[in-house]
Amino acid sequence: MASSLTKDSVRPGTPGSEKTFFGHPRGLATLFMTEMWERFSYYGMRALLPLYLVAPGGLHMNAATATAIYSVYLSLVYLLTLPGGWFADRVLGPRKTVAIAGAVIMLGHLTLALPWSGSFFGGLGLVAIGSGLLKANISTMVGHLYKGADDPRRDGGFTLFYIGINLGAFAAPLTIGTVGEHVNWHFGFALAALGMALGLAQFLLGSRHLDARSDVVPTPLSEQEKRATLTKAALWAGVAVVFYAIVGLSGVYTLNWLLVPITVAGLIIPVLVIARIKRDKELSRADQSKMSAYIWFFVAAAVFWMIYDQGGSTVSLFAESSAKNTIFGWDFPVSWYQSVNPVLIMALAPVFAWAWLALARRGKEPSTAVKFAMGLVLIGASFFLFLAPLAIADGGHKAAALWLVAIYFVQTVGELTLSPVGLSVTTKMAPAKYASQMMGVWFLAVTAGDATTGLLSIAGVDLNKTGIVTLEAVLAVIAGVAVWMYRSKVKQLMGDVR
Repeated sequence: MASSLTKDSVRPGTPGSEKTFFGHPRGLATLFMTEMWERFSYYGMRALLPLYLVAPGGLHMNAATATAIYSVYLSLVYLLTLPGGWFADRVLGPRKTVAIAGAVIMLGHLTLALPWSGSFFGGLGLVAIGSGLLKANISTMVGHLYKGADDPRRDGGFTLFYIGINLGAFAAPLTIGTVGEHVNWHFGFALAALGMALGLAQFLLGSRHLDARSDVVPTPLSEQEKRATLTKAALWAGVAVVFYAIVGLSGVYTLNWLLVPITVAGLIIPVLVIARIKRDKELSRADQSKMSAYIWFFVAAAVFWMIYDQGGSTVSLFAESSAKNTIFGWDFPVSWYQSVNPVLIMALAPVFAWAWLALARRGKEPSTAVKFAMGLVLIGASFFLFLAPLAIADGGHKAAALWLVAIYFVQTVGELTLSPVGLSVTTKMAPAKYASQMMGVWFLAVTAGDATTGLLSIAGVDLNKTGIVTLEAVLAVIAGVAVWMYRSKVKQLMGDVR
């Protein structure tokens, strides 16, 4: 299927001249299709997750607990991208790590498909581990396809890759969501496993087209380091087992004993990781300066994702309880709202890719800092818009579905100014020593944002209240204005990266 999307290069002798994927290296087709199927499985399960948690035929939890689990789960997925990047950098290399990740994700979805509630959290854990191994490394392999940070196709390549993500994300709620909500929750999770199986098969068949760097282990562990790492891992695992055994046997265990530590770790670990890289004396002065600039992008992204990811929890649960989920009198599953964002991404991403390139040719393309500022203001605007359906619901009425579609539209435009740009700038600014790990650092911004949402939910904050929504919207706009005001300083710190 992927090969049918390739064509001969119009400029022989350029990188990837023998075959291209819409003008990009042939390996992008392999990674595009792999990510598409992985996202199909992931977003299908994610669309079902909060609804399954609150459904009488599911786990029948309250909305606050469901939001906390959903947010903590997303936080854990992105938190695990860091050890996923480390594993590729030090043990197996990106290509082999992604192959293993696909198998673990598939096993996780199969575990979720089992009709026993006791297996549910084990399945979530497996999907989180597999996603952590895959996400940073597949994005790193996209970067490997281009010959340096100055390759003019690089940003466009990441935008095309982003379309693959959203093609899978669009189809998932329409299929997995429908099966889960209207047929059987566990059949939906099983369909997600099938999607990952297709993605894994496609990756194994097409990996010959990837750049040779994707097979390289940049800084392999020595035998002594391997022994020390295994010893530390076994020690920490033993501590966790003993601790939770004591808590369980004492009869005081509740779900918060699991959720709170993960949430706190999601806030603390990103800070510690960035501080450790920033203090690395082996980095050159230029790399240190770039890391200082990167902190701005990281904080901005954390604020963005804190609000954006509530589209699958806070906004989705609002739709389930307080919206008219109908089109021309026809009812549709609540999970279908999760297809609005990806279909808009597919429609608008080529427009943005063309616009950035057209502006670049004229020397008028906004800087990375300005793009981030735009994303923050737009995500804040989406929650200002959310105030309207909240007010309608407070008046005892059901909000029209178009209000929620409008929220997702504004969030999508904001996403396109920030997320693919963030992926690209991370690969450009990453010190060579931290190649795959820096992509994990980028995803830690999502961890920090979702951990904040999870902590609020655990504390009992009702995220569907007007005051909280307003506060989050104001915070995002203020952050966007701050990034815009200091854009010249950030640009100076970035050095030769544009």
